[in-house]
Amino acid sequence: MKKLRNILIAFTILLTGSLAGVFLFTSDVVQSDDTIIIRFGHGAAETNERHMAVMEFKKLVEERSSGNMEVIVYPNEQLGSEAEMVESVTFNDLQMVAAATFNQYDQRISAFELPYLFPSAEVAYRVLDGEVGQKIGDPLLEDNLRILAYFENGFRNITSNVPINTPEDLDGIKIRTPEVPVAIDTFRALGANPTPMAFGELYMALQQGTVDAQENPVANIYATKFNEVQAYLNLTSHQYTPLPVAISDDFWNSLSKENQDIIQKSSLDAAQFHRDLLKENEAKMIEELQAAGMEVVKPDPEPFREAVSGVYDKYRAVFGDELIDMLQDATKEDID
Repeated sequence: MKKLRNILIAFTILLTGSLAGVFLFTSDVVQSDDTIIIRFGHGAAETNERHMAVMEFKKLVEERSSGNMEVIVYPNEQLGSEAEMVESVTFNDLQMVAAATFNQYDQRISAFELPYLFPSAEVAYRVLDGEVGQKIGDPLLEDNLRILAYFENGFRNITSNVPINTPEDLDGIKIRTPEVPVAIDTFRALGANPTPMAFGELYMALQQGTVDAQENPVANIYATKFNEVQAYLNLTSHQYTPLPVAISDDFWNSLSKENQDIIQKSSLDAAQFHRDLLKENEAKMIEELQAAGMEVVKPDPEPFREAVSGVYDKYRAVFGDELIDMLQDATKEDID
């Protein structure tokens, strides 16, 4: 089965023409002469800040290892959907991935995506980079997934061809969501018809009317030019979604302590680079989307927050009271 997977993934690479028959996947440390090769997949376009952050990671690792490690980056779902790439890391067929779809291995990682959990990006960073972020990521080690850092996916907003001012405006709308149960349940609570699909299929689905709307952080909306197929950008900020960066734990344990330290530090530095870059660029991206003809809607968040309150009740049964209480305590803004 694993051999078949390797053949299929290698064939996909050949079809894209991006790697011209360079490597086959293996469960061993991949080396070219004395260089350790790290293959790193993600689902965003090369114009997206996520790709820029991964390229920053590549630069840092290669500089800090004096060329003893080489990072080969596969953007734009070249190696399959996010879920497929995460699965490849669990098999140690791919060394690293930045993705939002780890919930199939442990649903607790999706607790960060509970609607309206984080009051600000700063609170999100504090929680993710601290004890809570580590505690929620650690169970994934059982599936060979070691979380190194949380890149920035950001607050998610809805694009549509009708303005969304209230939850009632979503009634019956067919909206693409990622394959994440929390996201699906959030939009069911809002009255929409959530339709999971791979991000790479989304532009055409919107163009052809397969779905009516979608939701993503502004950077993804901008980079993928959803303004060409959607009329409204509705700034609902209904979920904050971190982007976990994971490495195969088997691969990690095959590395020297020095190389582990380089990869860990470079992951955290690249995460901060990603956050700073998005903070700097998001307002400009919204302005450019408006200039391109997209109308920006700024709805009152309170009716949306009230409409999704039942999602927390459901996920107390899934995640447990202790985890939900820990998250809600950790996400309270500091009071002077």
